[in-house]
Amino acid sequence: MFKYIYRDMLSMVKFLPYGLVMGAVISVTLLWAAWRIRKLGGRTVEQLWPKSAFWTYLSVMLMITFLSRESGSGQGMDLQLFSTWGINDRNNAYVVENVLLFIPYGFLGAWVRGPMRRFFGCAFLGAATSLGIEFLQLVTKRGFFQVDDILTNTLGTVIGYLLFRLLAWLGK
Repeated sequence: MFKYIYRDMLSMVKFLPYGLVMGAVISVTLLWAAWRIRKLGGRTVEQLWPKSAFWTYLSVMLMITFLSRESGSGQGMDLQLFSTWGINDRNNAYVVENVLLFIPYGFLGAWVRGPMRRFFGCAFLGAATSLGIEFLQLVTKRGFFQVDDILTNTLGTVIGYLLFRLLAWLGK
């Protein structure tokens, strides 16, 4: 299972520069807009880094989950809960990868002020983001719509949130 995870992570590295560039463009645009609209609203640029990091990671995540796949590479829906785990090492690796993919999403989301600062807000937005990705994969046939993916992505979001809270608590 770990060899599949390692191989899959290496294959996604080639999409990292595209996601980083897209995230940088989005971040610079958002930072510029925030500065122009509110003149930073009394905030320093350093206080806007969490949003910038979150949007950059969201861009990377979308590159990995959506744009890195060819149209027609997956079709259909799997609505059976826990149908992915235990079949073989390849499928088990997919489950672990889905959890790992959303840990930074939960961590960075909790770093940003707003609804993701609270546990249920973070978990809900992680599930909603995952649902959106699954729906886009279904519509564009760039992956399978799987309930297991939504569950494991939400679990990753929650783990990321809890890691952020643990580090914040340890830093006090």
